[in-house]
Amino acid sequence: MREPQWRRSGTTPDYRFSLANERTFLAWLRTSLALLAGAVALDQLTPNIAPTLVRGVLAVALAGVGATLAVLAYRRWAHAEQAMRHGRELPFSRVMLGMTVVVFLAALVFAVLVVVRP
Repeated sequence: MREPQWRRSGTTPDYRFSLANERTFLAWLRTSLALLAGAVALDQLTPNIAPTLVRGVLAVALAGVGATLAVLAYRRWAHAEQAMRHGRELPFSRVMLGMTVVVFLAALVFAVLVVVRP
């Protein structure tokens, strides 16, 4: 894979900031993997928690959010790196609010499923 053009522009930031940005990227990837693992676990390990269709929809939704988060993690890392290279303010992201809402809704649905489980 070729190095992106933007990596050749601006000034190289302090390596500590680049490494911190990379650690944040990896934390977002861990969250993405946890959502994917939750989707697989929901589908494969809890056959009696909900009807097959409900389980399938929840698993696909969690997997989709996990996959989307992985892509957004890379974009966020790249935008932060570009901002540091050009001495600009770090970009704002609504992804954290979105993830909070998704996790809240998933927890709410799972709680309801556990309480009303057949």
